[in-house]
Parts: sequence; structure tokens; C-alpha cells
Amino acid sequence: MELSKNPGQLLSSIATNERHGENSPYFDGWKAYEENPYHPIKKKNGVIQMGLAENQICFDLIEEWIKKNPKASICTAEGVDEFKNIAIFQDYHGLPEFRQALASFMGRVRGGRVKFDPDRIVMSGGATGANELIMFCLADPGDAFLVPSPYYPAFDRDMGWRTGVQILPVDCDSSNGFLITKAALEAAYEKAIEDNIKIKGLLLANPSNPLGTLLDRETLTSLVSFVNEKNIHLVCDEIYAATVFKSPSFISVSEIIEEMGSEICNRDLIHIVYSLSKDMGLPGFRVGIVYSYNDAVVSCGRKMSSFGLVSSQTQHLLASMLLDEEFVGNFLEESSRRLAKRHEMFIKGLEQAGITCLKSNAGLFVWMDLRLLLKEQTAEAEIVLWRVIINEVKLNVSPGSSFHCTEPGWFRVCFANMDDHTVEVALKRLHAFVRQEKAGGN
Repeated sequence: MELSKNPGQLLSSIATNERHGENSPYFDGWKAYEENPYHPIKKKNGVIQMGLAENQICFDLIEEWIKKNPKASICTAEGVDEFKNIAIFQDYHGLPEFRQALASFMGRVRGGRVKFDPDRIVMSGGATGANELIMFCLADPGDAFLVPSPYYPAFDRDMGWRTGVQILPVDCDSSNGFLITKAALEAAYEKAIEDNIKIKGLLLANPSNPLGTLLDRETLTSLVSFVNEKNIHLVCDEIYAATVFKSPSFISVSEIIEEMGSEICNRDLIHIVYSLSKDMGLPGFRVGIVYSYNDAVVSCGRKMSSFGLVSSQTQHLLASMLLDEEFVGNFLEESSRRLAKRHEMFIKGLEQAGITCLKSNAGLFVWMDLRLLLKEQTAEAEIVLWRVIINEVKLNVSPGSSFHCTEPGWFRVCFANMDDHTVEVALKRLHAFVRQEKAGGN
């Protein structure tokens, strides 16, 4: 038998299709950083990672809590008595105390204006797993979800790579701060119907990644009305809910459906994706959940959760932490304060270089406007500018085109995954770059 000379021919079409999304500048920037990472002493000329939305500014608070609560871990002398009970098989529903702690935390983050039922929490391995899980529950291959752009680049991978679900961008622009409108949704929906595409739902990220903005009450209400009129699902990604650092405050879709009531809103259409990756800064713990108001989705999702369940050791530790109301209150307050301080520091540094950003009050990033530095207002010119920033300025920022932004010249820049010194180095590099560009007559 003659063996295949192409190993890829032995793999499935799902494994080898291009919907993994890694052939994009968003992921290329990460690779550039990994090949030459900045270090304040060992690699002063390395690439600074500003493409990773990670919250590292409150690790000291978590570390302090762990030191004071060694019994919360089964890997300490104080907590080892629980080792066997946690290490053996656990129900796919998750530890009851962890689901209770998570439900309580979600309510706390939303200002106590709404309560969450622990029995509606479906566990998953991070928000990535939760996003895919909800797509498996709601849509068949070929079905589509509408998503306002610009949106998180990995949504294409998370939602569609293995499920076969289509992601259809709904173009938004800077004329109204990239705010989604019902008119834009209606147009995108009708266009899909004309193209014989079955729309199963609307996907929202609130707070927005990459914009760092919040959906106001009026807009959220209109969007909930839209999905009810069309009888399609609404999936709200709320993983940045506790990263709001100044007014206005965050409004969850859960509040909106409480206000609208069951006579106006069909709760079976409403689902929330949440995690502790951004709000607590714990992406490595892989804590993601789907919170659904639909009993069938909860039942189906729990059957699927065995493919990406959160480690029971992690659940055990975090249950103790999140049930510590004093710690949670202090953490959320201090996190908000530190994010506000870092955001102000970064925005002022950009302004001194003559760079503006979309006004925002949440998230771990800013939506930076470099349109004036483009040679021409095209997507190609944006990529040329991005390559200069990556290769010469040595900053990994993410171009707007990778977020499906239709306006060239916008870039997402993360500011919470580094210390103050690294931020200052990054700003100095940007200042020098802008001066050079202006001196060159651009």
C-alpha cells in the first residue's frame, strides 16, 4: 500500500478547514511577540504584547487571599483532608457550592439588581468552550448568527469552526461610536433571508470587545424586542461585566428581560456567556459558563459539558474565594479603581502623541484611531501600517480589519496585561513613531 505523501490528507475536513481563524493579523501579532518577547532587562528591544486582553493588575489581591486561606486548596497541608472528595468523579453539573458562589458573584457584579439561579449555570472550559457549546445547542451547520462589527476575531473560530455555524457581521461605523442600531440589524436580517440563509440568532458582546463601550438601556431593550419579533435567539457575551471603571454603569440583558416581563419577552430566547477570565484575571483557570433561561438548553448543555468541564480542584478553590463577600467587594472596587487609573494614564500618554481613541469606560483595551497615519484610506494601507508597528516599533497591536471593522485605521490596544514601566516604554515608542511619521510628511 502506498502511503500518502501529504499527512493532511489523513485528517478530517473539520480539522483542516480554515475556520480556525489563525491566518489573520490578530494571531500573527501574537506570533511576532512569542518570537521576540520584550523584557525590561534581557530584551529591551523586544516586542511588547499589547494584543492580549488580560487583566493582571489585581493579582496581588488574589495572592494575599490565598495566603490567608490555605484551607481553600486541596494541595496544602491545611486543605488536604478534602483531597479525595474533590479528586474523585464529580457530577457534570459542577460542585453545588461553586455554582452557588458563581451565581452570587454574577449578581454582585451586576449591582445586585438581578439574581441568578445556580441551577441554570452550565459549566464549560472558558468562554471559548461556552461559546461553542451554546452554538451546538442553538444552531445546525449552515445556520447563521448576526454579530455587530467590529467584534472579537476569535468569535469566527469559537462559534463556527467545529459547529459549521455562520457568523454574519452587521457593519457599524464611527458616525455614532459604532453603536448597533435596529435599522442595521433589520437590513442585515433581510439580506440574509434574500440569500437563503437561516438566521438563528443575534450575538452581542457587552461590554464590547474591542470598543470598551457599553450598550445603553434603550439599545438593549430594542435588541431584545428585535429577537422576539423574529423569534430568534439572543446570546450575550458579558465576560467584561466587572471591568467597567467609570459611569455609566453596566446593564445586563438579565435586567432588561426582568423589566420587560414574560408577556413581552420570551425568556427561552435569552442566553448569557460568562467567565472569570477577564473580571477576575484568571484565564488559565478556564472557568466559563452558559447561563440560559431556556430549560432545554440547560439540559442539553449539561450533557455537552463533559467535553470541557472546569477542574473540580479549581471549582473548590474559587467557591471559597467567591463566597467571601468582603473579599469580593474589595476586589471589585479596587479592580475598578486600578483600571480607571491605568486607562487614564494610557489615554493621556496617547493624547500627548497626538493620538485619539474612541471614548470608552470598560474593558482592558482602547480602540485607537490611527486613520491620519494611513497612506490611503484602505484596508491594505492599514495592514502596511500595522506591519511597521509590529516590525519596527515593536508593539503588538491588533488592526481593525481583523475585528471585521469596515473603516481602515482603527487598532485595538490592550493596557492591563503589563506593569506601569512597560506601559511607559510602549508610549515612548509610540511617541517616537508618530514624530517620525509626521516628520516624513505623512
